[in-house]
Amino acid sequence: MTPPEHASSNKQLYALLHVSPDASDEEIRKAYRQWAQIYHPDKYQAPQMKEVATQNFQRICEAYEILSDEYKRQIYDIYGMEGLTSGLELGPKLNKVEEIKEELERLKRKREEEKKAAHFQPSGVILAQLSVPSFLAGHGIMRAMSMNSEIQSQISKNNIIAVGGTLAVKGSDGDAAANAVFRHQLSSVSTIEIMASAGLRGLIGVQTSRQLSRHANATMGLAMSLRDGSINLSNSWNRQLSTTSNASIELILGSDSSVAVGWRKKEQKMAAAGEIRIGTSAIGAVGRYTHRFSSKSHGRITGKIGSGALELEIGGGRKISDFSSVKMLYTIGIQGIYWKLELHRGAQKLVVPIFLSRHINLGFAAGAFLLPTSLYLTLKTFILKPYYRRREKQRALENMEQTRVQVREAKAAAEKAQQLLENVANRKRNKQLETNGLVIVEAVYGNPKAIKSINNPEEKKDELASQLVDVTLPLNFLVSDLGQLKLHEGVKKSGIMGFCDPCPGETKKLYVKYTYGGNKYEAEVDDLQELILPQEEHRI
Repeated sequence: MTPPEHASSNKQLYALLHVSPDASDEEIRKAYRQWAQIYHPDKYQAPQMKEVATQNFQRICEAYEILSDEYKRQIYDIYGMEGLTSGLELGPKLNKVEEIKEELERLKRKREEEKKAAHFQPSGVILAQLSVPSFLAGHGIMRAMSMNSEIQSQISKNNIIAVGGTLAVKGSDGDAAANAVFRHQLSSVSTIEIMASAGLRGLIGVQTSRQLSRHANATMGLAMSLRDGSINLSNSWNRQLSTTSNASIELILGSDSSVAVGWRKKEQKMAAAGEIRIGTSAIGAVGRYTHRFSSKSHGRITGKIGSGALELEIGGGRKISDFSSVKMLYTIGIQGIYWKLELHRGAQKLVVPIFLSRHINLGFAAGAFLLPTSLYLTLKTFILKPYYRRREKQRALENMEQTRVQVREAKAAAEKAQQLLENVANRKRNKQLETNGLVIVEAVYGNPKAIKSINNPEEKKDELASQLVDVTLPLNFLVSDLGQLKLHEGVKKSGIMGFCDPCPGETKKLYVKYTYGGNKYEAEVDDLQELILPQEEHRI
């Protein structure tokens, strides 16, 4: 388990107390006392107001309880409320962030393993090799085909069994194989596997893996061929070099001995990998680079060189749904020129290599690369982009419909919270008016398109109005006696008292109109962006 991708989701309690994520213990105590004075139930006599105060006072108390505790605050900063409800035991033994992470990861893995118990996990690959020259010669387009399938099931807490098979056909020849693997968790850091395969490349073997340290693990295997009785011994070691990269060494001794050294690096926008292998039958090297253009599309280039290969592969892929993606690859090398299409759906994969030509002609090779590229760019511009825009708009409308009740309840809760801030906010506002200080005239929070429509009479406001919440009153409440207002960076503003999330799943902004020193100002900031008022650059 890695820390959440959006760390801001773990800062809501800071927004609730209106303190910085870097606030000291004293600043947190001071903020708690200020909010407790506003929301303490004993300050209100009316039953309805007392009920609202009680609800918000409990929220304040919970935030203070977590942020004032050193260990709870560390866990919350890393993993949010999920970490605090995971069963992690707190105490002086867990006094480092790394130790807390390790313990929480262990508990997370334990829960995930329990959820997977008794559930089947199927996976499979269908490979259909096509040949254009064979088709043009009248011999049919299908060159070869193979199917591989596996079903994995956790039969108990520490035991997993996997059963699979392979069917392969090439011309008039065919072959098949069946395999089974039994995996046992010896301890929290080691496993052992017993495997057997009959038919194509029949063998029996055993393999054990062990976590040597937090950053290193090793695997050792022993396998015997059922055809000729030969024995293969394999050893591999993996070492994490940094948070984004790792290296590996693999040694195989047997009928086809080899040694390989590999390296991998994976970041948010790119991934790279390389391997050099020296063996008794072949020597070679392979390198791969993948660049992510967005969360849905990527490009990839792969190069292979060695005694049996000289190949360059260029292509890319796109995610077409939450569970599906497609890839298109172009390959040129000593084996000829290929197109390769891949469709991934969950753990299932369909791979279709299309053999174009064995002879490498410069004009033909260029055409084979440019044709699908041009076709893709045309489809993307005139068909795919308009389609995805329509689909995203439809999803946004569906999301609005599904969250309508949730948003209505959140807005009602925000309005109740504002009721208790109203007297103090109005008093502060009047005081700032007397001194020509900072006065929030108008403030709305929500969908950027809805905010844009405020000053654009041509926009349809009815459809977007529900994606905004008026936060003028809570911002006036947060203005200090010195006539200043600061909203902290990296904290979602929906967590501020009197705010709410009017459009879950959508990006949000805050728009503010204010006066200061007799002048008019306006500002617009992103959800996680810092806001400091007043500033001369906001002046109209």
